[in-house]
Amino acid sequence: MSANLSPTGTPSQTYDSAFLKACRREPVPHTPVWFMRQAGRSLPEYRKLREGTQMLESCMRPDLVTEITMQPVRRHDVDAAIFFSDIVVPLKAIGIDLDIKPGIGPVVAQPIRRREDLAQLRDLTPEDVWYVTEAIGMLTGELGATPLIGFAGAPFTLASYLVEGGPSKNHEHTKALMYGDPELWADLLDRLAEITSAFLKVQIEAGVSAVQLFDSWVGALAPADYRRSVMPASAKVFSAVESYGVPRIHFGVGTGELLGLMGEAGADVMGVDWRIPMDEAVRRVGPGKALQGNLDPAVLFSTPEAVEIKTREVLDAASGLEGHIFNLGHGVLPTTDPEALTRLVDYVHTQTRR
Repeated sequence: MSANLSPTGTPSQTYDSAFLKACRREPVPHTPVWFMRQAGRSLPEYRKLREGTQMLESCMRPDLVTEITMQPVRRHDVDAAIFFSDIVVPLKAIGIDLDIKPGIGPVVAQPIRRREDLAQLRDLTPEDVWYVTEAIGMLTGELGATPLIGFAGAPFTLASYLVEGGPSKNHEHTKALMYGDPELWADLLDRLAEITSAFLKVQIEAGVSAVQLFDSWVGALAPADYRRSVMPASAKVFSAVESYGVPRIHFGVGTGELLGLMGEAGADVMGVDWRIPMDEAVRRVGPGKALQGNLDPAVLFSTPEAVEIKTREVLDAASGLEGHIFNLGHGVLPTTDPEALTRLVDYVHTQTRR
């Protein structure tokens, strides 16, 4: 074990942070706060920095990644930073012909729908994402005691982009493949689990304090389909990074009916969207896991008084939890007033300070 790591493998300077204590379900000085998509989107300084630079190019420049990741930490006083990147970065790094189109999202030139298409998915090496390692090294030096969260897209969500060729409301091509050729589907998700695991390992070995697996589209599935056709691949990812000892967070959108099953995949912390209260999420997930969430991002467009009322509801519903990390129930919306986020962090800290 390296001298700069705690006994669990977490970078030692962040080990006693409120965020990591909450992940471990230990007593905290206050409920920690961070926001999904806090790095960028709503911040004017982010938009200014990104002018003239495409999204994927931004993710591959360590100087930009470092600055964008730091901006919300400086502005909002959040308890953790989230590494600025995108879930399709590892796919781009292994040579998949894709781009992120403004206003649309990731668009794949050659969708994967036949067995021969799997040849596009070669193994990911640390050299493929050298810029990630470099940026994390820069960030951990600047963040000090503030934990840095790494992340990756879950196999199902990556598969959906690859099979559909881009974002989809109904996932018709994805489900057609899953139901019509279950062997090819299993091989596709297994290969994506290998790529995702390798991407998370690069981030952990570079110095992140925790990792989150985003399964943005998995809420489109019925529980039986999730258990049979998706959970094995997600479980493989969590198992692959278990030995590092860093907290593993699992989050999906519209996953209220899947929370119990997603909890079985192996994460230490379950992310909860805004559609169910935290106390009900506790019942569905079961004991032994911290929970993260879950203020509706749209609430931040209301009055400060209304934001406080809705935030208090989340805190009250989570009051019996062993570990609670306050977050939104999805990412920060692009037109959110940054001041509303700053006030929210201060309110949660003030209301929960022990």
